[in-house]
Amino acid sequence: MYHYNAKIIAVYDGDTVTALVDLGFLHTQEMKLRLYGIDTPEVRGVERERGLIVRDILRDMILDKDVQIRSFKDKQGKYGRYLANIMLGDLDVNEWLVTNGHAERYMI
Repeated sequence: MYHYNAKIIAVYDGDTVTALVDLGFLHTQEMKLRLYGIDTPEVRGVERERGLIVRDILRDMILDKDVQIRSFKDKQGKYGRYLANIMLGDLDVNEWLVTNGHAERYMI
């Protein structure tokens, strides 16, 4: 597992975000991340209403905040997003979403 400091610059839905990731040596990269091990309702289709609620909860939690990304070496989901756990201080955001009923566990 690899750890990076990052700033969340966009939240697409409850399990997809865009982050400006600090790669070290004064280099940063904008990356799409899939929250590892969870699945949330979609913002389109029949789940739309619930999906928008979960997205907004996640936005309130992490948008424009400095976080730590815990990623898995070269592990990407089927849409090319890097898989990561997001840490807000000591809080594992992925786990918080599951514990509070906003996400279900999902093994990719």
